[in-house]
Amino acid sequence: MLIKTIFAGFGGQGVMSMGLNLAQAAMLEGKNVTYLPSYGAEVRGGTANCTVAVSDEEIASPVASSPDFIIAMNQPSLVRFQNQIQSGGVLFINSSLIEAEISRGDIDIVRVPANSIAEKLGSPRSANMVMMGAFTKKSNIVSVSSVIEGLKSALKDKQKLIAINEKALMAGYDLL
Repeated sequence: MLIKTIFAGFGGQGVMSMGLNLAQAAMLEGKNVTYLPSYGAEVRGGTANCTVAVSDEEIASPVASSPDFIIAMNQPSLVRFQNQIQSGGVLFINSSLIEAEISRGDIDIVRVPANSIAEKLGSPRSANMVMMGAFTKKSNIVSVSSVIEGLKSALKDKQKLIAINEKALMAGYDLL
């Protein structure tokens, strides 16, 4: 099994943390992982994406020319990556910010109103964790408990942030 995922959005939307969270969760489960971040010229507000490869065998290349999953947090990311996803793949769209119709009939499209859900939870900055929850459930690459453990590891002693992000993660997970 080799599964490649691209997380993409504006800098500041938490796409790098989503990828890192998946990588940490997969490592906790004893899987082989590569994490390849890519930033635009600007950090906050510019484009950002990362590729995460998860496998039960050694990974030859971290590059994902035809990923199994793409998570597009904004319109420019959708435009850039929608044609790269392999046939039969799953495209996750942040439907709070993306209204475009997708013309491909060979992929599964999952619309998640990540920003709207995060705002209802009282934490607009946790839209990435809402999306991460939906992705975790649908992709079944790692367990939600491993994602939570990875989150706790990344946030260490920030109990308030752990609670907010875990709540957002579960809201996305329970959506599907």
